[in-house]
Amino acid sequence: MQRVEILGTPVDLVNLEQTLAWIEEKLTRPLPHCAQIITTNPEAVVRAQSDPTLKQALQESELVTADGVGIVWAVNRLTNHKLADRVPGSEILPAAFARFGSRLRVYFLGALPGVAARAAQNAQTRWGIQVCGVQDGYFKDEEAVVAAIHQAQPDLLVVGMGERQDTFIHRHKARLGARVAIGVGGMIDVLAGEVRRVPRWAQKLKIEWLVRIASDRKRWSRFPRLLKFVRLVLASPRAPRVIR
Repeated sequence: MQRVEILGTPVDLVNLEQTLAWIEEKLTRPLPHCAQIITTNPEAVVRAQSDPTLKQALQESELVTADGVGIVWAVNRLTNHKLADRVPGSEILPAAFARFGSRLRVYFLGALPGVAARAAQNAQTRWGIQVCGVQDGYFKDEEAVVAAIHQAQPDLLVVGMGERQDTFIHRHKARLGARVAIGVGGMIDVLAGEVRRVPRWAQKLKIEWLVRIASDRKRWSRFPRLLKFVRLVLASPRAPRVIR
């Protein structure tokens, strides 16, 4: 597995199957601490330019996949390597549930009160996973949440807390007690039936981000970050940028 760098942040050159194989390896031969997966996108790369905690989380994450098509474009433009396709959390999570099924003990953290519980129940019903804990994302006592996760000892910790999720995992990865942790954005809402994924045609055209922005006014404020990402990539010189 090769890791390249774009705009000071890493991306691993993996596809979905390689990602699932990586997860299986960490489940069978776990690291001394929680292995973190970050599914990076253009917004995260732009935020990392001015957020040192996020940048550190990205640089120290055990696996960084390309969540957005913009990341694939940037890798192919700025490095001497080609990334065939993105590997978003919306594909990793159901694929991991389908592959590991009842062997997988999962802790769900995030979303509004009650939503994570519905997501966990739906995932258990559909894929047969074991649910070892549920916690919404609107908590005040962070230490209590970390202690609860550690006590549950999940194989997979699923965190859907928006911009907080990756730094939360990174900050506590030595104490979480999970074998693997992944930030999945709004995927907990999708699993709970609160939000529907964009139409299949948009997924095939790789314009989910555009459809989401166009259909949700709350997301309009994110558009300037996407434009900034494009400007930064276009202004950056092409270089090998292989960091491992």
